[in-house]
Formats: sequence, structure tokens, C-alpha cells
Amino acid sequence: MSRLCYLTRNYRNVDTSGNKAKTDNEDTLELMGAVNLGLKRTYYTSKVLTFFLDLSGVIKYLFSIRKGDVVLLQYPVKKYFSFLCNYAHLRKAKTVALIHDLGSFRRKKLTVEKEISRLMHADYVIASNSIMRDWLVSNGYSNPTGQLGLFDYRSKSAAQLHNQTNDKHRLVYAGALAMRKNSFLLQMAECKLSYELHIYGNRSGLSSMKDNDNIIFHSFTPADEFIENVEGDFGLVWDGDSLDNCTGNFGEYLRFNSPHKVSFYIRAGLPIIIWKHAAVASIIEKEDIGICIESLEELDEKLSSITPTRMAELRNNVMRVSDRLRNGDFLRAAVTKAIKAL
Repeated sequence: MSRLCYLTRNYRNVDTSGNKAKTDNEDTLELMGAVNLGLKRTYYTSKVLTFFLDLSGVIKYLFSIRKGDVVLLQYPVKKYFSFLCNYAHLRKAKTVALIHDLGSFRRKKLTVEKEISRLMHADYVIASNSIMRDWLVSNGYSNPTGQLGLFDYRSKSAAQLHNQTNDKHRLVYAGALAMRKNSFLLQMAECKLSYELHIYGNRSGLSSMKDNDNIIFHSFTPADEFIENVEGDFGLVWDGDSLDNCTGNFGEYLRFNSPHKVSFYIRAGLPIIIWKHAAVASIIEKEDIGICIESLEELDEKLSSITPTRMAELRNNVMRVSDRLRNGDFLRAAVTKAIKAL
């Protein structure tokens, strides 16, 4: 009988969204009965120790993998991806690559051709969403493919149903602030806003941002505490330097990726506001958990049209999807489909 397997590693900074997504997936895989072929997951901060622990995990993998195994690898694997796939094939096992990030997009570290060539070492790819899957196929990936949809978000914290406490809607924007990623906030600060914008991030990243009575900064809040206690009506997902559309490498990447921030907001009970050309916009619309917009200039009109009844519908739908994210349902479904296809 085939075993579902995975390979964990040392995570130097588990608080980053990428590492959180990967460790959450490993926890779901373990609950599915998957076998870790490497060493036990660790959290040491030393770069040198990380190198030796990860290498030791790969060596253990060589002796642990069996004929018929299906190994899920979370891509990108910093080192050894092609080697891990090829060795699995040598042992008559199969590999599934779950894509978190594409180096040929946001960071431009690979050419498209090289990335596709690397991914072809996997027998099956789980793309972040249907748009990314279609892009992979159109650029030459010819092995079987599936999609995740949204990244699951495991947390013991429980979101609360939020009630609007005043006449103004409260938008929440959480994350690292930097000119290259979210300088659109500088423009928002110069506008007369009909809503409150609550920013959870270090203002020093946008030091030239002007004061605005409707923009409120909050200090760093641990993720579990944020999920339990954040007060807001919507979570904003937007990148770039423009109010009219999402621009730059980060903004354009929204067309293809599934931002972990979307899952974070949903787990906090916040309906989503997102660019209508984002890859996950179709999921937001299908699940009826938010608003998809062309431009931030549309917000006044969109928000003013939302009745209390409609707001309650959105919140209830968000809580339904939040339960699925908490239980790892998106990964479970994608992995089950992958196993059936192999």
C-alpha cells in the first residue's frame, strides 16, 4: 500500500507567512497519516546549524523512502528539489510539488524556462490556484496538475463575529510596510476617506506617510492574538504604488499567487477586499466572502451600498470558510486528488 510522505526541515523563522504556511501543511499531512522521511522539525536560528540539519534530513530521506511512496515536497525547496524527485523515481516512488512561490515571478531568480524544467522533475504539481495552474500548462508543464485554492491557516485562536461599532466601515491592512510593496498607502493618506483604515505594521517602513485622522496605526500584534481580538469589517489585500490597480512585481504577482494574508484575514473573521484581477478573486466571489474591485477609488461607493443584512451574510460566509482553513480542508482535498491521479 502506498504511503503519503513529506520532508520537514529546520525553520529559522516560523513567524514569516511562508514558513507558517509550510508548517501548517506539515501538521495537516501528519493528521492525514503522512510519514516524515526526514529529521524532526526544528526551529534553530543558526544558519550553519540549519544547513547541517537540512542536509542530515535529506540523508535520512535517502534511507527512508520506499517503493510506492507518494512524497509531497513544498516548493520552492531551497536546495535539493531535483535531486529529491530523481532519487524518489530511482526508488520507484512518486513526487508531488505543492507550489508556494514561483521564483520566475516575484523575485525573478529564475527564467520561466528554468522553473518549468525544474518543476518537471515532479510527477504532479499542486498550483496555488487555477490561474497559476493554467500559466504552468501554457508555459510547458506537461505532467498532471491540480490546484490548492487558498492556503490553510491552522490556529487554536477563534475569530469573533465583528459588529460595526460606528457609521464608518473599518478596513484592516496587516503586514510589513515598504516602499517597494505598499507605497499606495502614501496616496491613501492624502485622500479624504469615508472609512477608517487600521494598519498593523511598522510605520517606519513608510516614513514619509502623512497623518490622516481616518488612518490608525497599531503596534505589532502576534498572529493568534490578532485573530482573536482584531476589530474590523474588512481585510484589505492590495500591493504596489497605485490606487487604480496593483502594480510592480508584488502587485502583478497577485494575478497568479494565493496570498497567505487572505487566509489570515479570513481566520480573523474579516471579509476580503481585493483587486478584481487577483488570482483568488474568483474564490472570493464564489464563496461570497468579500468585495472585488478594480480600483481603491471605488471603495466609497462599494462600502456605502452594503446593508447590515449584507454585512451579516458576508461575515457568516467568512466564518464558514475560516473553519475549513482551520481544519486543513483545502490541502486535504488537493492531496487526495493528487494521489488518485498518480
